[in-house]
Amino acid sequence: MAVSASAVKELRERTGAGMLDCKKALDETGGDVEKAIALLREKGLSAAANKAGRIATEGVVESYIHAGGRIGVLVEVNCETDFVAKTDQFREFARDIAMQIAAANPKFVRREEVPGDEIEKEKEILKNQALNEGKPEKIVEKMVEGRISKYYEEYCLLEQSFIKDPDKTISNLLNEKISKIGENITIRRFVRYELGEGLEKKVDNFVEEVMAQAKL
Repeated sequence: MAVSASAVKELRERTGAGMLDCKKALDETGGDVEKAIALLREKGLSAAANKAGRIATEGVVESYIHAGGRIGVLVEVNCETDFVAKTDQFREFARDIAMQIAAANPKFVRREEVPGDEIEKEKEILKNQALNEGKPEKIVEKMVEGRISKYYEEYCLLEQSFIKDPDKTISNLLNEKISKIGENITIRRFVRYELGEGLEKKVDNFVEEVMAQAKL
């Protein structure tokens, strides 16, 4: 299968690896860009992979307020130097991440942060759902694993689809920025507030309202 120049270009932009290495990786993975990214990282040829171990303690705490003050986000995004932290490109990335959190409401940055007992509880629920749907037990395990992957995609920030470009994940976007900026970048933590979240909503009593208006 011939690898297209556009695929090589995309892979190079997303990983920072050399053109020849990108072409070889695509050849080995049948033109699958995502698999090629993983292969380059395994071989240590991805610029993002090479920078991943470097300490990133500079950066910004970015904020985003949405929907007339109904949703607020604070997110800490780190880089290696104060110089990069002040660049428009880095600040735009941090802003995009804050907007992503506001819109997609993740619970965690990465799947490693999900408590093991929460995953086991979710697996048990999904298993019972599959059995209740009449699925054969021999395929239930695979179905549960597939649905757990969907769980990570929904609740883990790095695995969510980017709201501005659903064809890439936040992890893809992060690796692109690492390659372009030339420093290790990490999304460390975030907090998201939604007005009234966790509070019991007021239920209007229309009978009392009518009676009050009629002064009865």
